[in-house]
Amino acid sequence: MVEKAYKFRFYPTPEQESLLRMTLGCVRLIYNNALAARTQLWYENKERVSYKQTSTMLTNWKKQEDLDFLKEINSVPLQQGLRHLQTTFTNFFSGRTKYPNFKKKRNGGSAEFTLISIQMER
Repeated sequence: MVEKAYKFRFYPTPEQESLLRMTLGCVRLIYNNALAARTQLWYENKERVSYKQTSTMLTNWKKQEDLDFLKEINSVPLQQGLRHLQTTFTNFFSGRTKYPNFKKKRNGGSAEFTLISIQMER
């Protein structure tokens, strides 16, 4: 099976740029919140947290009034951020990497979309 990756350059409209910036900020927020929750649970109870548990946390965060804006963006990048965090923890516990760091705004950020979640028009 051959996997292909494509890179595209696109020029977003101001509305699209605003939505993209909001998406990047929300992905960073969810990643950092999940990392903080996992770290806290480890230090308090010596308990490892799975992806499924962080996904449940995401659902609960979306229900909170102060995080209501999370419902406005596509959920796929948020879930992918949690999957990346899970991979990082898996690598950490197997001794391949250091403990994960919090994401910073100044690094630009990234969000991963699956093919199903993107619609392109010409």
